[in-house]
Amino acid sequence: MQISLFGLPPFEADGAAAPLGDGSVLLTLSVKTGLGADRGGNEAAGLRSIVGLGRMLAHEIKNPLAGIRGAAQLLKTGAKAEDVPLAQLIVDETDRVRRLVERMEAFSDDHLPSLTPLNIHQILDRVRALAANGVADGLVLRETYDPSLPPVLGDEDQLIQVFLNLVKNAAEAAHARGDGRGELSIHTAFRHGVRVRAMKGQPARGAPLEVRIIDNGPGVPAHLREHLFQPFVTSKANGAGLGLALVAKLVAGHGGLIDFESEPGRTVFRVLLPIATEEDVTG
Repeated sequence: MQISLFGLPPFEADGAAAPLGDGSVLLTLSVKTGLGADRGGNEAAGLRSIVGLGRMLAHEIKNPLAGIRGAAQLLKTGAKAEDVPLAQLIVDETDRVRRLVERMEAFSDDHLPSLTPLNIHQILDRVRALAANGVADGLVLRETYDPSLPPVLGDEDQLIQVFLNLVKNAAEAAHARGDGRGELSIHTAFRHGVRVRAMKGQPARGAPLEVRIIDNGPGVPAHLREHLFQPFVTSKANGAGLGLALVAKLVAGHGGLIDFESEPGRTVFRVLLPIATEEDVTG
């Protein structure tokens, strides 16, 4: 079959479909050896180098991160008392980005998250602080938390990445109103009886911890809704279309679920995550 990806010239691939037994189908594409022979092989080489390019960029990212962290530490030592938390935020975020670079290669990496019991509200407060001093500046930010929620079973860095992406998208949508009335809200709740299929032979867990990210922007365009979590799908002029695809991958790696509903003036992204059992907490 002929395949077309994100603006590259079409190429040929062999396809194999295999039923997985649960009603879904696994489609495997294998690029043919002779790909691009009539075009000098440039497209084939370009496609094969995507993963290698990502690894090279990851290596290069670490150097400026070290400089940013060092500068933030120097600023922290001479900062006013009210500015110290912001300097520390820069230090913490550069450390987090470095850990993400070291532990993840987005779609090519099969790294399993290191799941530990976490307070979901501490994670969301971190994300809110980052958004308030960045992309959500000028918006009304609200949160409604259920204080009785048990710990979530998750990877802290990956969950920050998930919710930071979702909040960033929501903030950009709220800003797109253009009338100065943009709002963004974060809600948590417990949903009884929610269970998901086990991942990679792991026992099935309940996923009743719900986080909702809501904005009052123009909504997701109708033609994108069916494919929104697929790579390279975006409504942004300069977007790569990888953010939500990565979010979906990380949530699935946690044994969770993500979905959304959208209409003009209201978009809700909902993430359901497993809770930590008493055995997880006691170790």
